[in-house]
Amino acid sequence: MSSDLDVSPLSGNGEKPVVLASGSRTRADMLRAAGLPVEIRKPSVDEAEFKRSLRAEGASAAEVATFLAEMKANTVSRARPEALVIGADQMLDLEGSWFDKPEDRAGAAEHLRKLSGKRHTLISSVVVSAGGTRIWHHVATASLLVRPLSEEFIRAYLDTIGDRALDSVGAYQLESVGAQLFTSVEGDFFTVLGLPLLPLLDFMRTRGALRV
Repeated sequence: MSSDLDVSPLSGNGEKPVVLASGSRTRADMLRAAGLPVEIRKPSVDEAEFKRSLRAEGASAAEVATFLAEMKANTVSRARPEALVIGADQMLDLEGSWFDKPEDRAGAAEHLRKLSGKRHTLISSVVVSAGGTRIWHHVATASLLVRPLSEEFIRAYLDTIGDRALDSVGAYQLESVGAQLFTSVEGDFFTVLGLPLLPLLDFMRTRGALRV
């Protein structure tokens, strides 16, 4: 059954197609829930190799996040030059150690053990490209303190969220039961989810993708 939000007059006006260069369900859900209809096109980018190379060159986590977001956006934008293409990336920095998305449940559990009782930083970067070139970007950060987690809690938590633990670099879902992981969160909620949404919506209004 469709809800009233499905036909909201606040939704995108269709003047220019918008493409999300990402396979992230969370980002796609955020954009659509905010009234920005997006097509999904996942780019082929070897993120792990670029991270290793950029780290060896001394790049910061914010620089890496922006580089990867831009590469994703530009890759898709070259194939869809008529569209506004959104690329995004998120880095998790724990005391100088960078996390990737866990590959399986065991990896997610290990992430949570390392984060337990410690504060870490999330850096989320978003890029918009047109015609294969970046035309806008924004970087936001959040600081999160994870409470001490027992093995029993980690096991029960992963039983509850299942494969969704593999969707984020920290293996958590702040928008649901993942809120139980934290003692404090400093920063924008959408940044934690992996997309600085409010600045992006502001920019999309200036490009005619959303009503003013």
